[in-house]
Amino acid sequence: MLKILIAEDDYVSRKVLCKYLSNFGECDVTVDGIETVQAFIMAHESKRPYDLISLDIMMPKVDGLKALETIREYERKMGLEEDKKCKVIINSALSEDEVSFELIKTNNDAYITKPFSLESIQKALKELSLIP
Repeated sequence: MLKILIAEDDYVSRKVLCKYLSNFGECDVTVDGIETVQAFIMAHESKRPYDLISLDIMMPKVDGLKALETIREYERKMGLEEDKKCKVIINSALSEDEVSFELIKTNNDAYITKPFSLESIQKALKELSLIP
């Protein structure tokens, strides 16, 4: 079972993601970028890091891309090898073409657009090699 962090400020999107992703593991929820980074660091410090983060781009306080940049910097400072870094599904109501995240996108990241479907989430999980 995966350990999953859902970072989503919209209540309905949060509920949908929890419903779908709970089939694949244990889910925790944050509602802004600051909470997301804090939860990520706390999980590492407690030696129970997240396998997956579902990360909304447009969140209050700190947006998802800035949160992801901070998370990736933390992983670099920890010296984590690429295969040990957290997998991330970046999600937004914007199309991938409307979002400029090329600078931080890695092979550990997938992108899905809202509204979510079970199929789009499963496709992203397969892309990240988290499910067969």
